[in-house]
Amino acid sequence: MSDAEPGTRGTKQIGPYTVVTRLDAGVPVHTPVSEHRFIARSADGDRTVLLSRPLAGVDPQRFMAEAEASRYLLGNWVLPAVELSAPGEQPWHARPYLPALPLPVALAVHGGPLPEPTVRALAVALAENLAVIHGQSLTHAGLCPSAVLIAADGPRLTCFGAVRAAAPDGVARQEAPGLDRGSLPPEQAAGGQPRPMGDVYALGATLAYAATGYGMPEREELPTGLRSLITRCLSRDPAHRPQLVEIVDELAGSPQSDAPAGFAAPTRADALLGPGWLPARLVAAVVHQSSSVLAAEVRFPVQAQAPVHASWTSGGAPSGSPESHRAH
Repeated sequence: MSDAEPGTRGTKQIGPYTVVTRLDAGVPVHTPVSEHRFIARSADGDRTVLLSRPLAGVDPQRFMAEAEASRYLLGNWVLPAVELSAPGEQPWHARPYLPALPLPVALAVHGGPLPEPTVRALAVALAENLAVIHGQSLTHAGLCPSAVLIAADGPRLTCFGAVRAAAPDGVARQEAPGLDRGSLPPEQAAGGQPRPMGDVYALGATLAYAATGYGMPEREELPTGLRSLITRCLSRDPAHRPQLVEIVDELAGSPQSDAPAGFAAPTRADALLGPGWLPARLVAAVVHQSSSVLAAEVRFPVQAQAPVHASWTSGGAPSGSPESHRAH
């Protein structure tokens, strides 16, 4: 049985977890993914996680430093790490499992580009969460099609800091392992420090992929309603790229005068992520993944022990981790 279809699995161990399947088994072969990602389960069967390991050629210390930083990310549309390998172990980090498809897999299941309303909803949710991350004085520096997971209730950002993990500042990153050249901002490809407007470039490239089915499309191939915005996001000059608030305003409309202010969590994507935002075939695929993982029979190693990490509560859920639905 292939890794694309969970069933009776072997005993591949990563930390205290046994691999159920690869998350990216259905990703097209030439689509870069910045880390090895698995769906895995604890030996007691109580915890299922999305587990990541660095690619060959990626500095494991930088990889783990980015995973540690991701633990503090805020927002409704991000999946931060909640558990990290101990010093001296092979590097890995885990997030709570959420039934979701990597964006390239979603396009493959759908049979082509996503509908424009779906792309608009995706854009607003990601732009809102990037704004929250930037408000924390952080940059994502890893956004690309494979970094976006499509869940039934909205997208989730992963692969935080992939650009920084792949190569340090000052080193050209065009050929760095796992980086999507079409989503890599020119200034970061040349070795520049990741900055917020680089995330805007990567967002534009990701939306272009979602709307056309491949990276770096010609301007005329973009949907008319998204053409100008995506083209501006992809400007080689960061000063010519739109601010994230402009993206949200253009795609979601101006906020209502009675909308919450201050530090309230952004919710303007909610209006675009209601029933029907995701094509039915993708909803079915997400449900199928969930049921397959639940039904998978994992052969654990003999006498395998899975110590409960301090970041997990006694109830089996990660402390302070995102729920499998939006939290407000």
